[in-house]
Formats: sequence, C-alpha cells, structure tokens
Amino acid sequence: MLDRRARPAQELGTPAIRRILAISCTALGDTLLSTPALRALRQTYPQAHITLLVHPSLQQLFTGLAEVDELIPYDGKWRGFRRAARQLKGFDLAVILHGNEPQATPLAYLSDARHIFKLPNNNRWNFLLSNREPVLGWDDLGHGIDQRLAVAKLAGAVGEFERRMTVPAHAAGKAAVDAALAERGWQKATIVAFQPGASTMSRRWPRSRFIAAAISMVKARPELRFVVTGSPAEAALCQEVAAGIEAAVPFAGGARAWASAGQLPLIALPDLLRRSSLLVTGDTGPMHLAVTVGTSAVALFAVSDPARSGPGYDVDKHVIIRKWRTCDPCYSKNCPYAEPICMDNITVDEVVAAVDAILSRGAA
Repeated sequence: MLDRRARPAQELGTPAIRRILAISCTALGDTLLSTPALRALRQTYPQAHITLLVHPSLQQLFTGLAEVDELIPYDGKWRGFRRAARQLKGFDLAVILHGNEPQATPLAYLSDARHIFKLPNNNRWNFLLSNREPVLGWDDLGHGIDQRLAVAKLAGAVGEFERRMTVPAHAAGKAAVDAALAERGWQKATIVAFQPGASTMSRRWPRSRFIAAAISMVKARPELRFVVTGSPAEAALCQEVAAGIEAAVPFAGGARAWASAGQLPLIALPDLLRRSSLLVTGDTGPMHLAVTVGTSAVALFAVSDPARSGPGYDVDKHVIIRKWRTCDPCYSKNCPYAEPICMDNITVDEVVAAVDAILSRGAA
C-alpha cells in the first residue's frame, strides 16, 4: 500500500468531520441521482461545510441546492485538473458520487481528505480509497441512487434516507417558461414533451418515430401540443422533429409544436417539464429531471438498464419500455447507427399506448 495517510474511522459520523468534498461532476442525470446522497450527508453532518464539485454547465441550475454550501465547477477533464486541485484543500472527507477516472480519485486525494469513499471501487486508484475492500463493480450496486447512497453510508451517513431527487427552484426559469407559453397561447394547453436527443446515439429513439407518434396521438387528442426539449447542441435535431410534427398535423390558429432547445436556459427546464403532462424520452438527464419534478415519463430503453438508470421511485407514475440489445457486443457510446436499430425496435404503437394511459389517468 503506497498511501500512508491516517484514516481514523472513529471520526466518521461525528463533528470531527468539518469539511466535506462531494464529487459529482458529470451529466445532468448523474448529478440529480447524487442529490439523495448529498441530503444523507447533510443530515448526518449538519454543521459541516459541504462543497459540491459540479460540471460547469450545471452550476447555475444547482445553485441554491439546499444540501450543499458551495459549488465549484469542474468538467472532469485534465484541462482543468490543476486549477481544481488548487481550489480543493483542507477537506476532512471526500465522497466520489459520480466522476470520471483517472481524474476523480486523485483529485479527491489532493484535497487533503483523510477519508475518501467511492463505489464502484474496482479501478486502478483503489489504493487511495478508504473502502479498498470489498471490491465492487457496477453490477453489484443496483440503481444509481442506491449506489450513491451506499457511498454516503460508507462515509458515516446513518438513518433512513429519502430516495427522492431534488433540484433548486429558479424564479427566472419559471418566468421564462411562463413567457414562452403565453407567447404561443399555451397557458392552458395539454403539452406532451419529447426529448429526442441523448448523450449517446445508442440511447436515441429515431426522430421519425417521434413525429409518427405525435401524428397518432393527435388523431385521438386533437388538442395536444408538443414541446421538443434538448440542449443547444441538439437544437437542429429538435427543430427537425418539431417541424415534422407541424407539417403533418398543423394546429388551426397557432403552433402545434415548439423546439425549446436553445431557446430557454437550463434553469427553465424543471418548470417546462413540470408544466408538461408527460415526457417521452430515452435514458437521459431530462428523464431524471421529469422524475424529480413529478412529471410522468415514458422511458425508452435498449442499451442501458432501467434497473440501474431508469426512474428510481414513483414507478407507478412512469412507463418503461425496454427492448433487447441487437448488437453483440454492444458498441454503446460508439454506436455506428445514426438511428440505432435496438431503439428502433420500440414501436410507435407502444409509445402512443403508454402516452394514452398516462393522459387518461390524469383526466380521470
């Protein structure tokens, strides 16, 4: 063992832990999944100063998160590693809830933390961790919420923990949504949200299927409007889907579909999803955000496993449609298909039936 740093276990769960570093600096969904663990740490260490290392693109959205005292932006790459390391000094405890290696564990070590916890712990930096044994991989840890709560428990958190995710409220985001809906005359509209983009191609339902699903939905519910959500980088994709819906099923006297990608700031997305009746999506951050704000999701899976990354609670509110992986081995992040054949196995009829079930339940 190369690490000689003292790790007095009796400090855990006591006021001896004064400064905590929590690392969750990847994507939107990953950070939302970390919030129950952050709450567990806050409950156990009410007097501690908790710093969250968060991806720069998410800093504004998570500003005001009740579970932490401070946010420091870091994108998890070598480019900003030295700058982040200079900012992270004098910590007693570090928890890696979700972070890329080989940066995350060395960064936690350089924070001066006496106690460093991470799961899974089956990588080359295991020797720097306080939990070197037993060695666990992703398949041993269950849902992402439970994986992060397991890290918090290793770090001394005790009690019964609420699994619900949280996101701060932003008045400016709500105002932006209210203005956008008023501009379109959608204040009282029944809105279905579509999220056609995803972090990898392998998690995307084909854009043509979104358009076909909207056409079918409108036949039964002519009053429906559609908002197509996404990041600024996904604006062209979202505009294509919205334009396809608008061309096929125009709405007399107004817009049928609106591509919000690139039109609203990220801080508006929680209220946009809250205002929507449901979200049709692959395994994405917006799916987890919909779960967070209480909006039903029709969640589409093939490559990823909903038991690990699907809706983590209120399962009766959501519909999960899962198909099989068609490639062996699966190329996942390097999927060569512009429209993955595994996701294409999810039919329009299945999605429309799921949407109808949710909307009918809401109208009952």
